[in-house]
Amino acid sequence: MRPDLEATAERVFAALADPSRRSILATLAADGPATATDLAARLPITRQAIAKHLALLTGAGLVTAEPGERRRVRYRVRTAPMRVAQQFLNVLAGDWDDRLDALKDHLEQ
Repeated sequence: MRPDLEATAERVFAALADPSRRSILATLAADGPATATDLAARLPITRQAIAKHLALLTGAGLVTAEPGERRRVRYRVRTAPMRVAQQFLNVLAGDWDDRLDALKDHLEQ
């Protein structure tokens, strides 16, 4: 995998390692764009913590900030970085599938 794609996958995996960030992403994916205040009303996480998580998710490219009315920022999910991480996992899974199939064939002989 190209180094830039591997770096993207690394940022995605680091961001998804935290259950609060996964909850924020799941909420944005299910309900659409929202502000940090909107998310705090829906999740058992303080607005300040959500703002910190959103900053990390933005840095990983998983969400994008869109300016809204009265200086409110709405966050929207970006799927492109997740697709890169999926490709990374598919490459790994393929290698393991091939190796396990070869081992199975060997053991059956």
